[in-house]
Amino acid sequence: MTTARTVPVTTEMDGDELDAMDAWHLARQHGLRTIAVESFVRFRYGDGFTNSRALALQACLAVVPFLLALTGLASDIDEERPAAVVAHVVDSLSPGSGDGDALASAVDGSDASERAGEIALVLGLGFALVSMTTAMAQVERGANRIYGIRRDRKALHKYGRAAVLTAVLAGPVGIGFVMIVGGGALGEAMADNYGWSDTSVDWWNGLRWPIGIALLVFAIAVLLDHAPRRRQPALSWLALGSGIAVVLNAMATAGLAAYVSFSGSFGSVYGPLAGIFALLLWALLSSVAFFYGTAVCAQLEALRAGEVAPALDDPGRPHARTVGDQVTG
Repeated sequence: MTTARTVPVTTEMDGDELDAMDAWHLARQHGLRTIAVESFVRFRYGDGFTNSRALALQACLAVVPFLLALTGLASDIDEERPAAVVAHVVDSLSPGSGDGDALASAVDGSDASERAGEIALVLGLGFALVSMTTAMAQVERGANRIYGIRRDRKALHKYGRAAVLTAVLAGPVGIGFVMIVGGGALGEAMADNYGWSDTSVDWWNGLRWPIGIALLVFAIAVLLDHAPRRRQPALSWLALGSGIAVVLNAMATAGLAAYVSFSGSFGSVYGPLAGIFALLLWALLSSVAFFYGTAVCAQLEALRAGEVAPALDDPGRPHARTVGDQVTG
């Protein structure tokens, strides 16, 4: 049960649609550091960590079948060079990969390999879509709690909306994920199989980051617009929190990649489970980043409505007046 203070719907107060400039001016006026702290308090009292763990599990259950579907696609492609490109990207994304299983399957032209590839493509894509739908439903639950909404939509409406969001955002989320996480391997594969020059690879490595980030910011903004059970401001107002979520996600991804690459003990400690552990940790950090960005959007709108305190008073401390007193106490 959330104890975050409910955010009033500001778009019904004066009829004006809030935009990105309104969010930025309000953040500067209130203080960026204060916004960051109050947003974390809202995130914490809105069950942010609990919902982040649940979303991370659903994300892993979507990513692994998605990689299985890509492996099946690589095996099912008749042309050798496109299959090799897809397989190389899959090997770079797969937890604990690096032995070239996907590549070997892609160049194997046997009927058994093609049938296995078709089965992997259909089943992997189906399970990925189902898991992503449940993840979208978890996004609604977590966003509602952060906004102080204590009850989700009815089940049919909730999961129907989650299915529509999955259909709309599966492309941007999948492409953005591949461009950011597996974009380097894609450039290498294109150079090996299609003769891309070093200049072309450099251009690709430079462009894949802004394009991938833009796709993820768009996807998160759409989620924040349609997932909570309330009327939301304009997408541009939500872009600030979406951008913060993507930046935090990129920092977590880069930090985790650097730790795995430069730590000599990571592989020896976790052994064959190193890739799985890295995927779980990445999913958890990404989920925390997403819901913290949601908390930033919620807290900014609460400030716009004059609700400064991000959480309700502690019922166990009747003399507590502010959230700051509760935290320091």
